[in-house]
Amino acid sequence: MKAIALTTYGGPDVLREVDLPTPEAGPGEVRIRVHAAAVNPTDAMLRTGAYAARTTDVPPPYVPGMDAAGVIDQLGPGADGRLAVGQRVVALVIPTGPRGAYAEHIVVPAESVVPAPAGTDHAEAATLLMNAATARLALDTLALPKGATVAVTGAAGAVGGYTVELAKADGLTVVADAAPHDRDLVRGFGADHVVDRGTDVAARIREPAPAGVPGLVDGSDQREEAVPAVADGGAFVALRGWQGPAERGVTVTPVFVASVRADTALLDTLRLQAEQGVLSLRVAKVLPASDAAEAHRLLEAGGLRGRLVLDFS
Repeated sequence: MKAIALTTYGGPDVLREVDLPTPEAGPGEVRIRVHAAAVNPTDAMLRTGAYAARTTDVPPPYVPGMDAAGVIDQLGPGADGRLAVGQRVVALVIPTGPRGAYAEHIVVPAESVVPAPAGTDHAEAATLLMNAATARLALDTLALPKGATVAVTGAAGAVGGYTVELAKADGLTVVADAAPHDRDLVRGFGADHVVDRGTDVAARIREPAPAGVPGLVDGSDQREEAVPAVADGGAFVALRGWQGPAERGVTVTPVFVASVRADTALLDTLRLQAEQGVLSLRVAKVLPASDAAEAHRLLEAGGLRGRLVLDFS
């Protein structure tokens, strides 16, 4: 099978098209013929070696990718009875071993697979699970009561946008940041207050919430710059592993999407919310899988609204 892989860490050009043995589904697993794989910042982190400590026992080549959409073509023994050969599905893939989503075939635990949202194509479907599950995990970690206020930085991005939409579905008031050209986009997600992004975002968040917000999801990885927006004793969710320290009794909790890879109910709820229009699936551009290096260059250049998607059809 064709895959996009790397044998050494580095810039986008280390990504190469390679031929690998087609995997077989084992007990409790399914094999998916991948048609689309989303390109996420975490893929670039794997490519540069940020996760090297997690793959010390695994020989290269390494295949990035955490979001796949395609069709089941093999069920392993004891695979979940929810799923069937020929079914369109999406999968949350954890590429700490040698096989991520950038491949024509992947084998994943059945519990990490749910039906593709009805009415979507493969590219759209591939943009859902990893980012929406991260947003859901962040909000569940904050556990704010209905009617409370949450702040979201990086609100125009994939995780940030999903966080705003899920927060509104949860009945929360949302203060979100945006660049001037993204204000309408972020308002469209449902944000109640949109403030200018940047180094002074904490002070701007406190304009509609003078006492500070009880919870903040740091989608733009601003860390210490964003903490002052949180009320005394409030909660701050970090998406890139930051653990603080904060001050004034603010609790900093890093979240990692791998912790919900087996939460089929959560993943399926996200699928339903995409079908219902609660979650907006945004594709920035679709590129042939052979252009993975270019996709990573575009990702690192920034300014994308929606996800880049690699086409493995």
